[in-house]
Amino acid sequence: MTQTVIVIVTGTDTEIGKTVFSAGLTRALKATYWKPVQSGIETETDSQIVARLSGQPVMPEGYLLNLPASPHLSAEAEGAEIDPATLPLPTVDGPLVVEGAGGLLVPLNRQVLYADLIADWRAPVILCARTKLGTINHTLLSLAALRERNCPVLGVAFIGGPEPLVEQTIIDFGACTHLGRLPVMDAVTPDALDQAFGNIDMDTIRQGLTA
Repeated sequence: MTQTVIVIVTGTDTEIGKTVFSAGLTRALKATYWKPVQSGIETETDSQIVARLSGQPVMPEGYLLNLPASPHLSAEAEGAEIDPATLPLPTVDGPLVVEGAGGLLVPLNRQVLYADLIADWRAPVILCARTKLGTINHTLLSLAALRERNCPVLGVAFIGGPEPLVEQTIIDFGACTHLGRLPVMDAVTPDALDQAFGNIDMDTIRQGLTA
């Protein structure tokens, strides 16, 4: 099998819509999806959501943890510890979309943050950011955390209603690429996701992944 491109999808926080974005990206790239650490199991896992929305292959999680909390606390609640060495990027046939858990600075264990694992992977990163109040601070801090670790950042994908002045402020101060904005959908279905993903700059993403 030949792995052509890898992209990491991370976010400024939890519950901002990066799983729906990951599903749209997986669908657009005709990729395989992988969620290395699932922390919290409710009605569906993120992998199940992406499989349902994208129709693309999904790899099993490296760690599937029940407690909806930071990954290190979820693991400890089950008497376990997440070992980053067990989470190398898998080899797949074609593109691979990897979705992080929560934000960048959530601990995987008592020594390693998720951002440290992303840095070890050395793959291009898309940062998802909501457009609600507080996003300037959260997004600029997240960009700083990625750059401190020399992670290649493809750009920021916004999620939510249009806030052009806020979005441009982040792009200017963050010196990054605007990858588009995924609007809020009344019902998230594969067809609705295809239509909404028309707002995402897939040409720039594809160019960044193959450069």
